[in-house]
Amino acid sequence: MSKSKHFSTKSVFGQLISLIDEKIIKNAVKSTNADRYVKKFTTKDHLISMLFCSFAKCNSLREVSGAMLGLSGKTENFQLSHIPKRSTLSDANKNRDVEVFAEIYQKLLKQYGSFLSDSRIKDVIRKQVKIFDSSTISLFKDIMKCVGRKSKEGKSKGGIKVHTVINADEQVPNMVWFSSAATNDQKFLDKLQCDDNTIYVFDKGYNDYKAFKHFTEKGTGFVTRIKNNALYDVVEQIEVPEDIHSGVLQDEIIEIEVKEGKKVSKLKVRKVKFYDRANKREFEFITNLFELRADFIAALYKIRWQIELLFKQLKQNFPLKYFLGDNENAIKIQIYCVLIVNLLLSVVKKRLKRNWAFSNLVSFCKIHLFNYINLMKFLEHPEKDWEIERHDSVQLTLF
Repeated sequence: MSKSKHFSTKSVFGQLISLIDEKIIKNAVKSTNADRYVKKFTTKDHLISMLFCSFAKCNSLREVSGAMLGLSGKTENFQLSHIPKRSTLSDANKNRDVEVFAEIYQKLLKQYGSFLSDSRIKDVIRKQVKIFDSSTISLFKDIMKCVGRKSKEGKSKGGIKVHTVINADEQVPNMVWFSSAATNDQKFLDKLQCDDNTIYVFDKGYNDYKAFKHFTEKGTGFVTRIKNNALYDVVEQIEVPEDIHSGVLQDEIIEIEVKEGKKVSKLKVRKVKFYDRANKREFEFITNLFELRADFIAALYKIRWQIELLFKQLKQNFPLKYFLGDNENAIKIQIYCVLIVNLLLSVVKKRLKRNWAFSNLVSFCKIHLFNYINLMKFLEHPEKDWEIERHDSVQLTLF
């Protein structure tokens, strides 16, 4: 009988871990001093344990440590030196600096960013379009400031807000910032880097006229929706050419007041009213991009939906409903490890010629995490072994 064409000397988990260059981990540990006073459970062991949690969708410390104890003697191919006990993993999540995980993620993004990117948007606009938004992850404990809601059981429901920036051509986060769920979104604007090669696209929850002025002074473009109660003066009506998308209803230059302490200044921006036939509703956009066509402004804002899809992808496919610790540090570590797993699986998906749905890819890896299957070969030709077995069984029946 023919042998499987998909056998590998490494488990699926080992193959996924091998996408992380060991130098990245070593350099991050060195720069953050993350292994200071550590004897056994190093950052690398901690990282691999938490990545296992994300891949396997574990919901508790006991589940992670129990499942990993069953791997005794099989850890060499994914480079785990120390299988953690429940208390060991709990202490590490509480005490190890989350910055080492953040740095590992950023270095992986730098390594794979160009591979994951789709240059078509930048080729058209000649600038980097960046989208940012936030998503609240609910916590049934007042770890961070309470959201002001209660669960069915009457418990206070705290929350952590994850502010995320993605390049429109990459679809994986390149910047993450955490705040309590009650923190105003506008606080995040101070964290953004501004230059004349960037356009930011964001929802109206981040509207801040001082930030709009700062963007304009730095040459940074922005596109967002104007608030319903916004006060402004119309300076100029711009004629909408006939060749512009028929959804453009109005294009005008407006003037808004920017209050900075006692100082009040005027800022000219552009307002575009657009009718979306698909959703059967009107949108009003505000921007400092005066040179682009009005329908292109609407198209830029439509790209913002990518970050909503990212949040949906993370929440549906990874363990972000159950956390392995009741402290802020543990939650941040788990979120960063989910982002690392999301990035690794995005790399696998991009390398494949065959089109796999992301959720199907996650499910496959979870089911076969410790099977010795050549991941890439199987994903490209999953039916190959079936065809071999069927051919062999036909031959056996003939004789």
